Order: sequence, then structure tokens, then C-alpha cells
Amino acid sequence: MAKRSDQITAGVARMPNRSLLRACGLTEEEMERPIIGVVSAYSEIIPGHINLDKIANAVKAGVAMAGGTPVVVPAIGVCDGIAMGHIGMKFSLPSRELIADSVETLAQAHQLDALVLIPNCDKIVPGMLMAAARLNIPSIVVSGGPMLAGRFDGEDISLSKTFETVGAYKAGLVTEAQLLECETGSCPGCGSCSGMYTANSMNCLSEAIGMALPGNGTIPAVHAARIHLAKHAGMKIMELLHKDIKPRDILTPQAFRNALTCEMALGCSTNTVLHLLAIAHEAGVELDLHLLNELSAKVPNLCHLAPAGPHHIEELDRAGGIPAVMHELTRRDLLDLSLVTATGKTVGENLAGVSNRDPKIIRPIDAPYSETGGIAVLWGNLAENGCVVKRSAVAAEMMVHTGPARVFDSEDTAIEAIYAGKIHKGDVVIIRYEGPKGGPGMREMLNPTSALAGMKLDKDVALITDGRFSGASRGASIGHVSPEAAAGGNIALVQEGDTIEIDIPNSRVHLAVTEEELAARRAAFVLPEPKIKTGWLGRYARLVSSADQGAILQ
Repeated sequence: MAKRSDQITAGVARMPNRSLLRACGLTEEEMERPIIGVVSAYSEIIPGHINLDKIANAVKAGVAMAGGTPVVVPAIGVCDGIAMGHIGMKFSLPSRELIADSVETLAQAHQLDALVLIPNCDKIVPGMLMAAARLNIPSIVVSGGPMLAGRFDGEDISLSKTFETVGAYKAGLVTEAQLLECETGSCPGCGSCSGMYTANSMNCLSEAIGMALPGNGTIPAVHAARIHLAKHAGMKIMELLHKDIKPRDILTPQAFRNALTCEMALGCSTNTVLHLLAIAHEAGVELDLHLLNELSAKVPNLCHLAPAGPHHIEELDRAGGIPAVMHELTRRDLLDLSLVTATGKTVGENLAGVSNRDPKIIRPIDAPYSETGGIAVLWGNLAENGCVVKRSAVAAEMMVHTGPARVFDSEDTAIEAIYAGKIHKGDVVIIRYEGPKGGPGMREMLNPTSALAGMKLDKDVALITDGRFSGASRGASIGHVSPEAAAGGNIALVQEGDTIEIDIPNSRVHLAVTEEELAARRAAFVLPEPKIKTGWLGRYARLVSSADQGAILQ
């Protein structure tokens, strides 16, 4: 059977190519087998990636056992937590596009027959999935796994607690000794940070959408079962190659609907909306923000994992993981069970014999946290093309809120005001010019949301931005406002003291000024100069679309 890698290994004309492969240590026998790209984002600067060398070795063993020739190739990554609060965060979302492009480049330049994708953190997972959809050669995802929860003040904690403790320290609520205790106890070792933040959200949804094996989203990084999973992924890619099951066979409209349904049940990070839109675009699937609210209206929220609640990913794993969540959803026929997945079997076949092993972690579907899903999209004159909120992490008293706008043209000026005690109960903090174009790079706002939470203001103050939020954010944190300020959206016209009306149950966010006043402001509006005009970020700002389209490059 002809294979893609014949382009570099077969025939007299490819003798020079083979000579270079021999220089890499490949034998004639290895060149005759399918060549499988093992795309590893291993590095020594990201806790979620410091174990990916071990995952890659396990994948290689699995590929070899199943008759393939594995070759490790690299991918970059950004740790959002380390990049948080400075210029580095501007590079986080753009890195997704670099990752997708680099995976495509490596696979095409070397004509790899199939891919095992080894990401773990926020932008690396969607970047690799975007590349898989674009290339449409057999591919499977196996992540590095979640970090175990840390300990502080007698409680299990995760990274979000560290950011909130900074706010508490600034407010005089914790001591310097407690600050150090939280710092040293929160992140005990390798893995993606232990709450339902963006990395774990995307690893769980990779499983729900069918591109990863069961357990991918929840088996802890330090467990032997994670190595077993990686070996099985290496073996499974050979089966997918022989059966010619490709990403676009899996990434169908119905599969995205399944993923969004699981997203609502889990209460995932709002960043998953950006990423699913971008992956759908690469897969040639139409995905509209209105679908989120359609599903949110009928999919109950079954999990309250950090930061929405006290539980962590390791507990979700013990409860049965994503298969157990999906099993609960089948009790109301909320999933399409006929779809093919990376196991080579259907969703329904994958769920055979699955049960919910801990109803405290995964609520039964007839006793959910709420009858509505964990994410909501809001519309109104402040966000004509929509904005997104993690509803499951919003306190009940903030579901409907009206307050005065406190307007900031950057995250930095907003955080200064918060730390200085200038934000008060009832305020609505507006942070603009932080969108994909305006940032550029659409920074996450974990510092301001965590500061508000640490100062015990998360049940009294709302935050609205054309930027985005970490999955570790909680409170009435409304992001992805589209059109963004740098594209002339109405968020650019908000003035200090304007009344902002938020009604999450009715999917509404409204700037309470007259149409005449809004028109007058628009007539006087002058778009500021771009913050960055050179380098990669300058190019990104010129090419990137709005958040409601997934912040894809055009």
C-alpha cells in the first residue's frame, strides 16, 4: 500500500532523501514502515510540559509495537501562568497559530504518514488540533495529564488560589508567611494546573470530541496510567492509519455539538469557545455562537471544579472522568452516540459499561448544580456580536447586576486601580483595547479577576473586557466582547460612570445610553494608534479576526 512517506523513502529519485534519513539513524527496515510524527511540546519552562519527554517515549514504544516508525518532532508552548501580568501574555493566544503552522510545516515537509500530538497546556492543545484538521492525515491527541492539587491552609488548592492570595495580601487579609506557604504548596509537580482551567478543559474536550482516547483529560500526569495511555495512543494511531480514519471523519458538526454539550456539563473555561471556533474553521465546520445558548438552555451543569468549586481534576478522574460525564448526558439523549472516534469505535461503544462512580463530583443529571450549562453568550449594544461568561463560576447575586462603568484602556491601569482600592462594591470594571487586534494578542485577565476575588469583591463587582479570561478566573467575568474596541466596537464608546446592565439568565449586556448619545460619541470617536506595529505581534494584529470568529488569522 502506497503511503505519504514514500515521497521521501521510495524509488531511485529519493536516494538523497534516504541518505539523510540514514544519517538520522533510520534503517532500511524502518523506512519501509509508516513514519509517524510524534509531535512533542516538551520543554523545561512549563510545568505541564516537563514530563512530555516521558509521554513521547511511551508513544514511540506503542508505535513501534504496532509496526510503525516513530520520529519525534518539536512544537513550542507558552505557560499562561508564567506569562501572566506582563508583555508575555500578548504572545499566548498568537502562539496557537504558530503551533498550528509549525505542525503543518513539519508534517508536509517530511511527508509524515500520521501524527500523535502531545500537548498539555492552553494554546498547544487547540493549535495541534487545528493543524490536524487542516492536514487531515490520521492523528490522535495524548496530553501530558493534569497536575495533582496542592495544599494551603488545610485545603486542596490549585493555581487560582495563588493569584487570589496576592489580592488578599494587598488587602491585608493574609500575612507574608501565608503568601509564601501558598506559593510553595499550590503546584506540587508536573502536569497542567489542576482545576478546570483552559488546558484541562481542552484536554477533556479533545476526548469528548473524539480525537483522544478515554482518560486523556483526567488521568493525573504522575500516574502510571498516563504512560499506559500514551503507549495505547501510539498503538492506536497505527490502527487509525490502516483504517484510514482521518480528523475530518471525526471532527463533524455532530462531534462539535457533543463537545459543546460536555463543555456545558463540565463548566469549562470560556477560552474553549475561541478554540472550538478555530478548530471548526480548520475542519470546514460552521459553528455559530447561538448554538452555545441553545445547548446551555437544555444541558445541565454537572461539575463544579476549581475555580467554580472545591474539586480538582484528579477527583473527576476517580469519579470516572469524561466517559462518566458523557454517560450522565446519555440519560437525556443529549449526545450523538453513532460518531466514530479515535478509538476506532463509536461514542456509544466507548461508553459501554461506564458509570458515574462519585455523584458528589459528577452530579447525576436529575440533580445538577443548575439546569443550564456552564457557559453563556450575552448580546446587546455593548457586544453586538456577542461576549462570553463562565456562568457556573458566577455567584447567584451577580447573575443580574446594574452598576457604574469604571473604564480602563488596558489591563495594567485596571489592576493598578484595583490594588489601590479604587474599585468599590457595585462597580462594573471595563477593560478595553485588549482584544485580538487591540492588545494585540487578547491577554487573559487573571490578575484583575483574582485580585477582586482575593479582596472579597467577586460577588459585588463585574468585569467586562474585549480581552479574555483564564479558566482560573471566577466571578462575573465577561470577556470576548465583539466587536472589540480596536475594531470600533461600542465598548470603545463607554464613558466613566455610564450605567451598565448585565442579565446573564436572559443573555443580555447593555450600555444604558440613548441611541442619539451613542451616535454622537461614535461621530467624535478616533481610533487610537496600534500599541505594537512591528514583529510577530504587529503582523498578528493586522491579520487576526474578532473573538466571535475564534480569533483566527485571515
